[in-house]
Amino acid sequence: MAQLPYKFIFILVSIPFFINAQYTDVINSNRPGIAVSAYSVGTGVVQGEAGFLYERRDHSLLNTNGSRLGGEIALRYGFLFEQLELIYEGTYVKEAITYENFDFEETRSDFTRNRLGIKYLIFDPYKNPEANKPNIYSWRANNKFQLKNLIPAVSLFAGATFNLGDNPFYPEDGTISYRGMIATQSRLSPKQVLITNIAYDRITTDFPELSYAISYSRAFRNPKWSIFVEHQGIKSDRHSDLLLRTGIAHLFSPNFQVDFSLGGSLKDTPMRLFGRTGLSYRLDFHKDKLVPINKQKPKNKIKKGSMKSKKKKNKKDKLDF
Repeated sequence: MAQLPYKFIFILVSIPFFINAQYTDVINSNRPGIAVSAYSVGTGVVQGEAGFLYERRDHSLLNTNGSRLGGEIALRYGFLFEQLELIYEGTYVKEAITYENFDFEETRSDFTRNRLGIKYLIFDPYKNPEANKPNIYSWRANNKFQLKNLIPAVSLFAGATFNLGDNPFYPEDGTISYRGMIATQSRLSPKQVLITNIAYDRITTDFPELSYAISYSRAFRNPKWSIFVEHQGIKSDRHSDLLLRTGIAHLFSPNFQVDFSLGGSLKDTPMRLFGRTGLSYRLDFHKDKLVPINKQKPKNKIKKGSMKSKKKKNKKDKLDF
């Protein structure tokens, strides 16, 4: 009997996840990493994710060194369907570069990221709550790794990147270009999540960009704290890079999270070291849709004539007696 309260606690914690794979009682932020979650914030939720960044860049071949200071913001809104999300992402930086060979300094500023798009969940392995019920008799069964946990939720993103005026970071690009992405998310265990993104950006420009991101997150024993490790690769004729970052996030309330991360490049053309800090906050206007009882599908249908057969069997048993 002493174990009974723990079973009920587990059920209460698990119910919000299994009932609705989109909306959660706790904020679902894409920070502190770059990788994007496969799930949306849920209908009626308006969410903001903002922060500051600092980066040091030194290029061994060009003999330049520089620094970037900037701000970033993401606005997310769930509408129409639980699977659908509208996203705006913007990063504005000011960069100072010193050309050592010419003893010359240059300063430039503009958006390095300015895009708008929609994300739609096309597959959710937890859509059927009956197939994903927790085992109330075994803590180990619910927390151990299982192969089926590798089956990811999958979403598609389609959007556009905008250049406002003459952007010094992308001088060859036009006013608008396009972006497509596949995002997956696997719940390895109640405390571990694996996210992957494959994106094709700046389509229709002379320098399209192919990138990927792999992000692993783990919650501590105190679930208000979590850490992540992320690897990102970028390939284009203009710029290629391999990046590694890690960081920590803390949940102050169900609607408010803060984060801090550090990272760097795995190459020296340029060598990059950067840090980011920020917060995520949501306005939760979500309301669960109530299904009228006459439209609900019964879990166990009563077969025609089943009661009649039961009565006959009972009558036969009495005669045998």
